[in-house]
Amino acid sequence: MLASPPDFDVLIVGAGISGIGMAAHMGMKAPHHSYCIVERRDNLGGTWDLFRYPGIRSDSDMHTLGYDFEPWRHEKSIADAPAILEYLDRIVDERGIRPHIRFGHKVLSADFRSDEARWHVELEKADGSRTHMTANFLYLGAGYYDYDEPYDPGFDFGEFEGRVVHPQFWPEDLDYKGKQVVVIGSGATAVTIVPSMAKDAGHVTMLQRTPTWMFARPAKDRIANFLRAILPEKLAYRITRFKNIKMQDLSFKMAREKPEKVKQTLHKKIAAALGPDYDKAAFTPPYNPWEQRLCLVPDDDLFRAIKAGKASVVTGHIARFEKGGVRLTDGRFLPADIVVTATGLKLAVAGKIAVSVDGEPVKFNERFYYKGCMFSNLPNLAVVFGYLNASWTLRADINSDYVCRVLEHMRATGTSIVTPVLTPEEEAKIIEDDIFDFSSGYIQRGKAIMPKNSISYPWRLNQEYLVDRKRMKEDPILDGILTFTRPGANAQQVAEQLEAAE
Repeated sequence: MLASPPDFDVLIVGAGISGIGMAAHMGMKAPHHSYCIVERRDNLGGTWDLFRYPGIRSDSDMHTLGYDFEPWRHEKSIADAPAILEYLDRIVDERGIRPHIRFGHKVLSADFRSDEARWHVELEKADGSRTHMTANFLYLGAGYYDYDEPYDPGFDFGEFEGRVVHPQFWPEDLDYKGKQVVVIGSGATAVTIVPSMAKDAGHVTMLQRTPTWMFARPAKDRIANFLRAILPEKLAYRITRFKNIKMQDLSFKMAREKPEKVKQTLHKKIAAALGPDYDKAAFTPPYNPWEQRLCLVPDDDLFRAIKAGKASVVTGHIARFEKGGVRLTDGRFLPADIVVTATGLKLAVAGKIAVSVDGEPVKFNERFYYKGCMFSNLPNLAVVFGYLNASWTLRADINSDYVCRVLEHMRATGTSIVTPVLTPEEEAKIIEDDIFDFSSGYIQRGKAIMPKNSISYPWRLNQEYLVDRKRMKEDPILDGILTFTRPGANAQQVAEQLEAAE
């Protein structure tokens, strides 16, 4: 017997959508387990607190980006960051989660000690001092990208004398009223920033190396608002959520099965917004829809800014930055007082935490995902990496629910170590799959650090929510792979298996 229990049963890293969701699920489904959320920032919200660029909003509808247990009440289903933060704040207060959050705590390292069945976690506080916590289970809700460093394409700004800003670190004092702005990039961030800045700037140019597939939809979901007016709130939310999940699933599969038809539909909607004489080449990528994530244009805001002459889209390659603007390789010059480098994010695994087991560093790229939630031969740890083709929270919800069931099984059986065991013999039989069937730059750049992926369950990070939800809920926890033990003698079998797997 250990002299004292760990500080917490579960340590949740990150007070964003994933971490708050796990805490809420624990309150409902694993209430006898203690938990603490550690958050490196001074506020909750994760992405929605970090990013402060103009127009910051969701690029998924909030009936699926919202939690399965908490209805989205706002009129707009495409919501801005303040509305999303209000939703999260309400949840942490109504469910008593806020007292469990420790802000200003950055996790540096986490070592699982098998003989104690607990994680020893080192943290850095806001004042630079170090502190230590222990927990039986570690739940990583730290997101998917590097909070400290965005992707740097290596631009040389040469003679350019204006302001250069990256959306991840937007300056509070940036005055762009009446200014000429060039936004480099064509992803979701650029598509959000351009129409928002165009309201006050002199002109905003979106400079893209390659176009992105875009689709427009109303920011308000008329069906959702109608249902909420005539039905009980939770029932209306469930119906809308089901509708939107099915529509997203169908549209993704349609894009993969009939890409030419989807291209025609997307072009037709853009033509309706910009007029028949629009520059079709600027909105025709060299890849099929949903080979990269589609960019949402709510209420045609980008197209309206272009049509009004407040914004434009230019396709080209940068030759150099000059005094007063950007010179392209074809000789064109784009005047700029401000350059916004919306060039993307850097992927990060496990929040860049130095994870180890009994002092041995864990190399995530050498381990397989287990049910998109845990990792091969890594005890008492779960993570959230959301869907690329659907809302992040859909995975966060099913992973939280699954981990709560695992925790309750551990409590019922008196076990304290849970491990998805993969022997060398079994691993040799696995056929590996590309972990991400997406061509997006940030995905391709980050593949080398990502965990392994099998072509089939359970050693897989799947990209089909409806399948995952059913399997995570209905497949038995005792599947012959997930092994529950205690430290000491009755862990001998698993210890032998893990040792053989090293």
